[in-house]
Amino acid sequence: MSKVLMIGAGGVATVAAFKIVQNADVFTEFMIASRRKAKCDQLVKSIHDKGYNYDIKTAQVDADDVEQLKALFNDFKPELVVNLALPYQDLTIMEACLACGCNYLDTANYEPKDEAHFEYSWQWAYKEKFEQAGLTAILGCGFDPGVSGIYTAYAAKHHFDEIQYLDIVDCNAGNHHKAFATNFNPEINIREITQKGLYYEDGKWIETEPLAVHKTLTYPNIGGRESYLMHHEELESLVKNYPTIKRGRFWMTFGQQYLTYLDCIENLGMSRIDEIEYEAPLADKPEQKVKVKIVPLQFLKAVLPNPQDLGENYDGETSIGCRIRGLKDGKEHTYYIYNNCKHQEAYNETGMQGVSYTTGVPAMIGTMMFCKGLWRKPGVWNVEEFDPDPFMEQLNKQGLPWHEVFDGDLEL
Repeated sequence: MSKVLMIGAGGVATVAAFKIVQNADVFTEFMIASRRKAKCDQLVKSIHDKGYNYDIKTAQVDADDVEQLKALFNDFKPELVVNLALPYQDLTIMEACLACGCNYLDTANYEPKDEAHFEYSWQWAYKEKFEQAGLTAILGCGFDPGVSGIYTAYAAKHHFDEIQYLDIVDCNAGNHHKAFATNFNPEINIREITQKGLYYEDGKWIETEPLAVHKTLTYPNIGGRESYLMHHEELESLVKNYPTIKRGRFWMTFGQQYLTYLDCIENLGMSRIDEIEYEAPLADKPEQKVKVKIVPLQFLKAVLPNPQDLGENYDGETSIGCRIRGLKDGKEHTYYIYNNCKHQEAYNETGMQGVSYTTGVPAMIGTMMFCKGLWRKPGVWNVEEFDPDPFMEQLNKQGLPWHEVFDGDLEL
């Protein structure tokens, strides 16, 4: 028996739900909960419309409210709570899991709503509480973070005695044919990209100006793309769990048009996350005005295209992987492991584009690993702290096959 409650009904959650239903032999009971129950019901309808005959329960819950979460968990009694909501809500969901005896899995680490800053320390602080409760918490089980950590663990287990240099590379060579759109929640996406860059070298964290460090990298089946050094959360856990790493970096591609729009957004103050006061006319009485407080970035999110609606016209593909240099039997070797995912194939299967697909599929596989008893140990863990082999096997079966290049030119 495996009773799973998923919180969230966005693009990633849609993919994860489709994949859970496709593996009904593993998942016996399934509920989807979100702030708006109607959105959960629509997701269930889209699954049934694809011909899947699977009973899925839905519920309304405010994931910012621990008491609401506890009431839902105590009613449904899930074995595992899969958090595909917003990173702001990680801690409230973890608190509710502890109170109700539920295990936990997420895809992105916690960040406070009032500060564009994310790190694992807040969630790692729960390690002893989960251990004492006999509960498992699995952190960062998307693609990056997620598969990037599992690729690293797989490389360490099978191909290296010592990993010394790690570069995680993420290329989206797709085209959604919009002037400007983000591939996942615009608020989270823009907060992440406009932060200062951060990488690890010789035992120290080195900060850079946002997107200041960049170079052209060649991606399989895509070619050369300008790639920008960014701060990304999985480096924090990987350099801790693999202390032989001398340098760890994360790179992501952006087109020039995207960067031009982003620059305008910042210069116009629309990327601000602090509240401003605005005097607005009432919708039903325009002659009357009322003072309201808005967060510019949240307002921008409301007017940008919904990432869930990008899939139909999205073409091209993503390419995400790890480029690793290290020692095996005293000799230096390089290793590149990656996945390419076509946006249209993802859309045809789930109605979502490839960025949602590459995050939602690993979320389901991590859920499967827990439900099969393969990834279970009390405490709070990042994915690379579990056995990578059964997860890697499922990536090939669930739509994200991986490829390896031995002793090639890493370009880094």
